[in-house]
Amino acid sequence: MDKIKLLSEEIAYFMCRLYQCGLTTTSGGNISARCDDKVLITPSATDKGRMTADQIGVLDMNCNIAGKTFKPTIESRMHVEIYRCRPEVQAVIHAHPVTAGAFAASRRRISNRYLAEAFVVLGEIVYAPYACQGTEALAQIIGDAAAGNAACIVMQNHGIITLGANLLQAFDRLEVLENAAKTTLICEGPLTGDGVELNEAQTAELKQKFW
Repeated sequence: MDKIKLLSEEIAYFMCRLYQCGLTTTSGGNISARCDDKVLITPSATDKGRMTADQIGVLDMNCNIAGKTFKPTIESRMHVEIYRCRPEVQAVIHAHPVTAGAFAASRRRISNRYLAEAFVVLGEIVYAPYACQGTEALAQIIGDAAAGNAACIVMQNHGIITLGANLLQAFDRLEVLENAAKTTLICEGPLTGDGVELNEAQTAELKQKFW
């Protein structure tokens, strides 16, 4: 089996697994994997719970389609930017787990110090400021956040990104981060009063871009 076919099957498998585990929604989240000088990535507007290998597309490092025609996720540039600044990273997962997402929408931070597993698996958790989804601004912000040795990025008012040497490691980090968020919530109490909603300008931008 060639490398692209194998990686496509792995990406589809982990996307379905994300959905089945309640770590993302039908329309939310995207997964990519590096394949030499190409990036395999999930398509846009596809049921995440039923994704198949034949739906996975290939991009070059300039986000140009490098193979069969498909509609790449709007977050493609964000993924490519991570690969550009982190040559050792081979897989990226972006998803919307509920508890970690609640921290992304709050002033509080997820602790990786309540459980030893969280500290070992996650390392330091990096936080990225808000920018509209699918924009060049967001891709640059996430590229900057990923620089260094970040393995997990909490995106303000958006979601979570995990990086890995392979898809299993990236998935493991997402799952452990969600558990760390739940542990933090139990140990420190509800986020009541700490929530930060999108402002009028931010919601207006989303309406103009997606409605």
